[in-house]
Formats: sequence, C-alpha cells, structure tokens
Amino acid sequence: MDKRTIKGVLFDLDGVLIDTEGNYTVFWNKVNEVIPTGVDNFSSVIKGSNLATILNTYFPPEQHARVVAMLNEHQAAMRYDFFPGAVELLDMLRRRGIPACLVTSSDTKKMRSLYNQHPHFREYFSGIVTGDMVKKPKPDPECFLLGAGLLNLPIENCVVFEDSFNGLEAGRRAGAAVVAVASTNSRDSLKGTADVIIDGLQDFSLENLGL
Repeated sequence: MDKRTIKGVLFDLDGVLIDTEGNYTVFWNKVNEVIPTGVDNFSSVIKGSNLATILNTYFPPEQHARVVAMLNEHQAAMRYDFFPGAVELLDMLRRRGIPACLVTSSDTKKMRSLYNQHPHFREYFSGIVTGDMVKKPKPDPECFLLGAGLLNLPIENCVVFEDSFNGLEAGRRAGAAVVAVASTNSRDSLKGTADVIIDGLQDFSLENLGL
C-alpha cells in the first residue's frame, strides 16, 4: 500500500464480505441457458454490473420481467454467509473509529434479504451505496466517489476492497487505494489491478494501511 493517509474504507459486498459469488455464477449460467445471450463466460463478464445494466445490455425488453422474477426467487432463498475475517475486520474498524461504506451493485430488494439474515449488518457502515443509487455501474468510478462522499472524505483518503475486475478498475479510476481480494479470481490474474492483493480478509492487517 502506498503512503497516503487512509481515513475510510469502501467495501464491495459479494465476493468480499459475503460468500455468494459462486452462487451467482451458477445462477447466471442457468439464466444464460434458459435465455441465451450469446456471450461466452457470461457470469464472469457481468461481475460488478448492476441489474439494470445486465438487463439492458444482454436481454431483450420482453425478457426483463422473467429474469427479474428468477433473480428475486433465487436471492430470497439464498444464504448470505460472511467470509472468514469479514466480521473481525468490520469490528476492528468500528473500534478504531474508522468509518466504512458499503458499495454494492445489489438492489434494495436483495439487500432486504441480506438484512433479514443479518439484522445488525447495517450498523457497521456509515453509508451504503446500492446499485439503484448510481447511473453508471462499475467500472465507472461513480459508486466509489458517492461512497466517499457519504463518509465526507476525499476519495484519495479511502481504500477500496474489491474482488471483480470491474470493481477494481472502478476503484482505481476513482483515485482510491485498492485492495484486491482473490476470492473470485486468482492472484495471478489480479496482478497489476490493485495496490495490495490478499487471499481473504483473514489475511489482512490494518497495518497494511498505515493506520
């Protein structure tokens, strides 16, 4: 990590804090079988994109309602399990008074399912940015700039935790320090995408941030 002063943390959700990426890979591959997009590695291509972008880019309008219904059913039944080290890191940030913002491409309906399973989850964050709050999805930096604004911090004083290539690019384009979590993609494939690459949050120390 470079020597900039880090005062706030911006977390992606799926693949960083919550272990759902494999589940979504299975889901979107299934959707691609039922409603073929013609896109190779479809589930990988769309990682980090919000639902509106996925629908408008890859599916005809007459199929949107069908895809949304399939997704809602899937997310309502899905388990939202924390990755090892996630709760411990969030607790440590809170004890040290370092504000955190959740920056996710997920919509509010999916987030309600998450909150139902983890009622105290929102208490870890000083701000939450969801996919329906931004006009331009990752890799555009809008979401992370909005997150830094919710923390009342310059983006240069924030660090982004991300797992997807789109999210990592968004963090870099925003101007934040970036930590790549190798939960979805291999360490080798992540080289050059971030200031720091870690296998999981359990491997991360706040000392890496100079705090």
